[in-house]
Amino acid sequence: MQKSIEYMMDISWLSRTELLIGEENIRQLNEKHVMIIGMGGVGSFAAEFICRSGIEVMTIIDGDVVDPSNRNRQLPALSTNHGMPKVDIMAERLIQINPELQLKSIRSFINPEMADQILLSRPDYIIDAIDSIQPKLTFIKIAYQKNIPFVSSMGAGGKMDPTLIKIADISKTYNCPFAQQIRKMLKKEKIYKGIKTVFSSEENNKESLMLTDGSNFKKSAYGTMSYLPAAFGAVVASVVIRDLIKTNAD
Repeated sequence: MQKSIEYMMDISWLSRTELLIGEENIRQLNEKHVMIIGMGGVGSFAAEFICRSGIEVMTIIDGDVVDPSNRNRQLPALSTNHGMPKVDIMAERLIQINPELQLKSIRSFINPEMADQILLSRPDYIIDAIDSIQPKLTFIKIAYQKNIPFVSSMGAGGKMDPTLIKIADISKTYNCPFAQQIRKMLKKEKIYKGIKTVFSSEENNKESLMLTDGSNFKKSAYGTMSYLPAAFGAVVASVVIRDLIKTNAD
């Protein structure tokens, strides 16, 4: 009885979640390890939603710092922290949400050697919120080969309508130039399907495309609306949570 009372005290902040999914599912989420790669517009919101769901072991990875242009859509970006590492800002925020969180934060961009190393921990689920083609492709190949459950966010730029966000295998994505490039490159690796994605079926606003300086592996970027990456982050997080408590996330 005492153990049960202590447990209820520990998860009192999750009482509304427990009303929805039950005590056993809360316990199950407490024991899971979720890794999020990328703390930009999609990944930062996904990380927050994962933390607030009751997951108690998390790894967050990002090598970027806050830029003024991030403030229209990224959770860690404020007028007061330009130049600060996004992963450090998010780490502090997540611990403030749940002081019991077992959090590992890695300030680095993903590369093949690093992907191999970090996946030795075999997290229960991974969120790929990488927004650059080559690093994303590298990660997807390695996670796929290691057979670790993951969901990959496709392009949230150039879109306006959050009601057109969908969950589908990479082979069934459409109206997403980012997903199209990933599909094309995966085919060269003989990977045609088996990658769970979140994408938008809305046609891109091509007039919002701009070329960049090529830093951080990005040669171009689409314009973005404040709520769209956050909506992607919510859907991505929902896939993870529903899969982990074994409900239908398709």
